[in-house]
Amino acid sequence: MKKTAANILQFLVIAERIKRELRHSWLSDGRRESVAEHTWHMSLLALLAHRHLEVPVRIEPVLKMIIVHDLVEALAGDVPFFEVGERKQAKAARELAAIEEIRSRVGGETGQEIHDLWHEFEARETLEARFAGALDYLEVQMQHNLADLDTWEPVEYDLVYTKMDKVCAHDAFLVELCGAVKEQAEAKMLAAGVDVDAVKRRLGLS
Repeated sequence: MKKTAANILQFLVIAERIKRELRHSWLSDGRRESVAEHTWHMSLLALLAHRHLEVPVRIEPVLKMIIVHDLVEALAGDVPFFEVGERKQAKAARELAAIEEIRSRVGGETGQEIHDLWHEFEARETLEARFAGALDYLEVQMQHNLADLDTWEPVEYDLVYTKMDKVCAHDAFLVELCGAVKEQAEAKMLAAGVDVDAVKRRLGLS
């Protein structure tokens, strides 16, 4: 038992890095968001939303997947969704190496469970993984809607209309939630003088 306790403590030293790993998202007070904060907000969103889905999901594996889905960033770092270049191209390989290292460091059944949950989330084949994946994208936009528009990159105007719809399309409640998030984003852009109609025309949406 002593060895197990020591192993857990050693791994948590590594996992603590996601509290310090900053994302391309800002909070409403102007501070950058950490990976851990995104994970917590996403977990809360899962609790609030899961009972409203057309087809029920098991909340325990959903929450487990959310807890571990960005754990690889403790070793591989965070790369923004819209980034291009060498770092983006190498992202998948770095994350695969990271989850293998995490499995090894944690060890035993728990290490294997974390490994399997991460791969389930990435594969998006189960209902639980599809739900968690949709929340991952929705939470990002929700946080952007809370932040100052000056923190957005111009490409993120387009992402309001191109990033969330596909991952939410399998469930009517997720479609409704996605629509509400987009309405928030549109209101924010319009209030700041962004030509939302021009954005939509560029994307062939109007």
